[in-house]
Amino acid sequence: MRTKITTMLFLILFANLMFAQNKPYRVGTTAANFLEMGIGSAANSMGEAYVSVARDISSIYWNPAGLGYMESNEVLFMYQPWIANIKLVFAGAAMEIPGIGVLGLSVTNMDYGTTEVTTMTMQEGTGETFKANEYAMTLSYSRKLADWFGFGASAKWISSSIWHVSANALAMDLGVMVNTDFFSFTGEREDGLSIGMSISNYGTKMTYDGIDLLVPIDPLPNENGNYKNIEGKYSLQGWELPLIFRVGISIKPIVTETQELILAVDALHPNNNSESVNVGLQYGFKFLGFGAFYLRGGYRGIFMDETEYGLTLGAGMHFMLLNNNNIKMDFAYKEIGIFKNTLTYSVGVTF
Repeated sequence: MRTKITTMLFLILFANLMFAQNKPYRVGTTAANFLEMGIGSAANSMGEAYVSVARDISSIYWNPAGLGYMESNEVLFMYQPWIANIKLVFAGAAMEIPGIGVLGLSVTNMDYGTTEVTTMTMQEGTGETFKANEYAMTLSYSRKLADWFGFGASAKWISSSIWHVSANALAMDLGVMVNTDFFSFTGEREDGLSIGMSISNYGTKMTYDGIDLLVPIDPLPNENGNYKNIEGKYSLQGWELPLIFRVGISIKPIVTETQELILAVDALHPNNNSESVNVGLQYGFKFLGFGAFYLRGGYRGIFMDETEYGLTLGAGMHFMLLNNNNIKMDFAYKEIGIFKNTLTYSVGVTF
């Protein structure tokens, strides 16, 4: 009865999000927007419809409750080249502690590369260069309280720097996962309708500060005898983090000893854009005693106004080693409108 009531509440919330309106949109009003870039090639290739699917270390990003459903310890490394030589790198590890739960630790870095310094008088460059970087360090905890319910939480420290100016923030993520026996073609709860919900990046504002904000000023420019070139400083406002609320459902219409098909739908409610829906699927074929092969596809940004998102595709190969260890290799392709496309590469090890 509890699972049925919970399922109905999630479905009502999901429907409301799909048709909600949030105008005017606050595009360009948040900082540290690298936190909106999806982690893990599997999730990216499924159109980022992953909040109810996540059962691996990428759950640290999508839904920390998914960590509680991990069947083994895992490490993951992801590399995503972006536009204009920008690069996103993720590294994380998660370990189960018997009787306590699962702990995860990850680092995400957005490297904007090196840029020449130019001024109005030296538009060809001053000979100097500057760098811009952003980081997020995340500590996650998750526990499966019952076969049908799990929860998780993450605490993260976020840092952003542009030459001599920087800002820091603290944030948290919360997530829940519900497994039901609805639409289970095997009769097992783990193969039925899954419901996931998470809220990401709820935290403090980022206020940039540094020596680049220092400027010489003359408080009385029309009078002689006063102090000239007094050290002044620009005082900047704080910027909110990109808060994202996700709710999603997934089902497995095909489950056999060697094959599995997952269909997933996510609804997103961000604080800096319109609501949208992501859809995705994953087909897996297991080679008994050898590993598994996966084909994935999806579409991002459905119902979003003026979206640049679109089709996503990907594949993966998981190889079995001794003692039930595995090596995971996945890649994803994503269309990004005027920016054409990008690829994502992931390598993971379970032990």
